[in-house]
Amino acid sequence: MNVLILAAGYATRLYPLTLNKAKPLLVVGGKPIMEWLVDNLGGIPNLETIYVVTNDKFVTGFREWSETYQKRHPEFKFKVVNDGSTSDDDKLGGIGDINFVVTHENLSESSLLIAAGDNLFTDSLADFVAYARGTEVTVAVYDVGDTEAIKKYGNVVVDAEGVITLFEEKPQKPQGTLAAIALYYYSPPILSLLTTYLAAGNNADQPGRFVQWLYTRKPIKTFQIKGKWLDIGSKETLENADRILAAPR
Repeated sequence: MNVLILAAGYATRLYPLTLNKAKPLLVVGGKPIMEWLVDNLGGIPNLETIYVVTNDKFVTGFREWSETYQKRHPEFKFKVVNDGSTSDDDKLGGIGDINFVVTHENLSESSLLIAAGDNLFTDSLADFVAYARGTEVTVAVYDVGDTEAIKKYGNVVVDAEGVITLFEEKPQKPQGTLAAIALYYYSPPILSLLTTYLAAGNNADQPGRFVQWLYTRKPIKTFQIKGKWLDIGSKETLENADRILAAPR
């Protein structure tokens, strides 16, 4: 299984913090956001390569970070991929970037764990991976516990088997408080559907849009994430995450 970290955004809402540094490399709770993610991959068996897809503006920063991190953690192998974009105007979008890396790095024959580089987890992702490996496709879910907060995310309803029965991106009238988050396990048959999705002219930006399209075509399993999940999308959420993670736990 390979890993793909999505880190090609420009995070304009966080300017000036992200003018010269990618959002996943901003320090929260004493270490870069992306380091929280990668640390929680430790101990997962049979991981091959961790691909980091980024843009032309931030590629050097990610290469420097990955080289430094790998010296401390030689069990991980990284490859930073430049998607060629230079600004918010010509970016490929999250789904476009997944397809770009799968195609250019020939990853379609292996399963792929995909995570957004600005999603911060406090607990190991080993249980998610162990469960997902027995499925064709699994999406991580998290109970945000608030009917207002869920309006910012992809809202899902699941059946007794944990299969998605309803998915709505940024709902005005939420069905519960369960959010589908940007942590996905896709087997080769699912990866092959990315080109079908994009060829039909569907939204290439938000990764959740692919899940919204897919759940009516394939049974999508879910796995509820333990620990804290922090989505860094604004200065307020960045500062809040720093407060939470800097506190003794």
